[in-house]
Amino acid sequence: MAINWFPGHMHKARKEIKNVMPQMDLIIEVLDARIPFSSENPLVPGLRGDTPLIKVLNKRDLADPAITERWLAWLQRERGVTAITLCHNQRQEALDILRLAQTLTAGPHPRTRALRVMILGIPNVGKSTLINTLAGRSVAKTGNEPAVTRAQQAIKLPDNILLYDTPGFLWPKLSPEACGYRLAVTGAIRSAVLDFEDVALFEAEYLLQAYPDRLRARYGLDPLPDTGLGVMDAIAAKRRFFSRGGVPDLHKVSEVLLNEFRAGTLGRISLETPEMVERELREAAEEEARKAAEQAARKQARPGT
Repeated sequence: MAINWFPGHMHKARKEIKNVMPQMDLIIEVLDARIPFSSENPLVPGLRGDTPLIKVLNKRDLADPAITERWLAWLQRERGVTAITLCHNQRQEALDILRLAQTLTAGPHPRTRALRVMILGIPNVGKSTLINTLAGRSVAKTGNEPAVTRAQQAIKLPDNILLYDTPGFLWPKLSPEACGYRLAVTGAIRSAVLDFEDVALFEAEYLLQAYPDRLRARYGLDPLPDTGLGVMDAIAAKRRFFSRGGVPDLHKVSEVLLNEFRAGTLGRISLETPEMVERELREAAEEEARKAAEQAARKQARPGT
């Protein structure tokens, strides 16, 4: 599934962020703790320069805690990055981010102006909810659908902090390909952009490999099927989801799988690990090198070249 999703308002957001980022003292990037790599925006490193960056792994309560610890160590290898976790309903933890921001930007002399902080996050990672918590009032629109925030705004926070909110935006092409699936499973990409059942099949195949006991316990699958499609068919049989002629209704199964994952009904699950991502990046680089070599060979073989 190749997803190319870069709506006009997201292109505009990128330009606005690029223009204002040099004025920032610190950046906060909100990530989904279940997919810390896939929910990162690869445009940010090139835009932020040397500005300190706090990566907030939000929705910690939905992610696998052991894998989250590995992600914290992996993310902090990048220069100038501090990685922390956050549970969406823990107000005190959220306020600690402001104290961390003050610490990371402290200089030898007292600050004579407001601390300028930019907050970034792709759609549906909980950025607007975090902003409202930090502000102590409703200043950012929230919602379950991606791309709720559409315009940049500056918000005054306690302790002389000025927080610049930005629209959630994705990058032009989602790569490696598995990143697109993971974003879709968590709801960061609108359902209209992709094949609903393909996304649920990706989830079923991953759970079968990484969390088979969760599938067995939640849906009563014993024995457990060998394939993701077999899992979906078995759930249809258990829940009696059938279309005319007794055909398994995979759309209904897809709704159950995706909604129960997003709600945490299946337990604390992470969809990627640092080791998995490093392997995917290596394989993607090898594939790009192979394609480049083939293209060069074809060019060399053309008459007159």
